[in-house]
Amino acid sequence: MNLHVVIGFGPAGATTARLLAQRGHTVRVVTRSGRSPEPGIEHVALDATDSGRLIEATRGAAAIHACAAPPYHRWADEWLPLAASLCAAAEATGAVLVMLGNLYGYGPVSGPMTEDLPLAATGPKGRVRARAWEQARSLHEQGRIRAVELRASDFFGPGVTDGGHLAARVVPRVLRGKPVSTLGDPDAPHSWTYLPDVAAALVELAGEERAWGRAWHAPTAPALSTREMVGRLAAAAGTGPVAVRRMPPVVLGAAALLSPLIRELKEIRYQFDAPFVVDSGAYEAAFTVRATPVDEQAGATVAWWRERLAAAR
Repeated sequence: MNLHVVIGFGPAGATTARLLAQRGHTVRVVTRSGRSPEPGIEHVALDATDSGRLIEATRGAAAIHACAAPPYHRWADEWLPLAASLCAAAEATGAVLVMLGNLYGYGPVSGPMTEDLPLAATGPKGRVRARAWEQARSLHEQGRIRAVELRASDFFGPGVTDGGHLAARVVPRVLRGKPVSTLGDPDAPHSWTYLPDVAAALVELAGEERAWGRAWHAPTAPALSTREMVGRLAAAAGTGPVAVRRMPPVVLGAAALLSPLIRELKEIRYQFDAPFVVDSGAYEAAFTVRATPVDEQAGATVAWWRERLAAAR
């Protein structure tokens, strides 16, 4: 089977690499620190912004899956050098560049988000994510690389521990039947993208030439509010109704003084203070991956967290 190179081994990179290995592909994972080998996956330690070394690591690859991300508070400085190195590797090797993106580039919008919306973000994180894709798309249009971007909403599911709004701050409390605090309006409709669906879509797009040259929204179930999603998780856990409360502004302000992550979330607060809904109809009309039913998502997420917490005892 083909060689696929996965950049990054966070939740998205790890899930994608393991899915590729399960399907019989040769898989090489690139991270700064490397990891111990696991069945079907070779791990290589290098800095992906070093284009020379990245080119050597990706020679012979059919696809480069770009799943790495700089630390959240360093996006403005580090995203574009990483994106430039990925594009250089794609150009030198001929591998398809499959970029994992998000919805920041659109900025605040009214109504469901579709791929034909302009990338009109005004905040630094949204602008840099938009520029990274625009650089790859320009090179694709020039015939220098082959590139595609998959845009996902907030991740949740097995493997998602940090950074997800339905992750470490929420699921362990749901398992204990404890109240949950939310950063925004707990009743605003919100799209949640299930991590295994992201990995399946990344793998599918790598092999679909007709998908290249544009962005697609990852298959995502109909939007549900944070309160509704917590209810689904609580039902799966059998812990009964769990209270969901909006974090008071004074508490959020105090938390921002201590947490760089909370401070950085100011740019995207609009995503949780108002409806934030993604339309993945274009992907679903063209390709085969579909969003996993929400109750299955909740059940798998609860089971994964229970196993993780039990192992930590």
